[in-house]
Amino acid sequence: MNTTTRTLELRVHGTDETIVLDRFTAIVAGYTGRDDKAVQHHIDELAAIGIAPPPAVPMFYPVDADSVATAVALPVAGSRTSGEIEPLYIRHRGRYYIGVASDHTDREVEAVDIGESKQACPKPVGASVVPVDSLADLDLDAVRARSWVDGRLYQDGTLDGLRRPADVVRLLQERTGVVGDFVCLGGTIPVIGGDFVYGAEWRLELAFPDGTVLQHTYTTDQEN
Repeated sequence: MNTTTRTLELRVHGTDETIVLDRFTAIVAGYTGRDDKAVQHHIDELAAIGIAPPPAVPMFYPVDADSVATAVALPVAGSRTSGEIEPLYIRHRGRYYIGVASDHTDREVEAVDIGESKQACPKPVGASVVPVDSLADLDLDAVRARSWVDGRLYQDGTLDGLRRPADVVRLLQERTGVVGDFVCLGGTIPVIGGDFVYGAEWRLELAFPDGTVLQHTYTTDQEN
């Protein structure tokens, strides 16, 4: 898997502390639904329109670590790209953190090759993260995830339909052999209405039961 020497600086929520990832691996986890039957139904739907099923579930797609950025304005190639809110699992110097990210994806490329589509766009991440005392005990079921595109509510729901973070990280390590620091986008929730929406401004929000809120807003500009 590709790593980077470009730094990714993140603030620890509610403190003056920062963490700096100066060499890390970036992965997007796909098909991370907790309900195996629902995941298989989704795979069958994709197969019906010509998208090959993944060789394993969940699936881990490597992306260029340089594409992971806290920038608020990001270039994209193509007019049919869209984001999805995802929890971001971070390992830095042996400690875990959780953040918020967007799996911004080229939907035209996705119809041909999902792996390539993950690499076609930047991966926006929020600059604030929450430390995790115990990954094994981390429960995100009551966390509310919402996203907006150009001010319109696009996703809204809790993360109880996703595999637990410890399960995703365990499988990631077993299947990829990743060592050292990494960031992993952990999966998303359905979009309202079921259809992708394309737009310029994307807003992400993870709201935790204790009142902690992680947010990020970014805009995309189509490259000529």
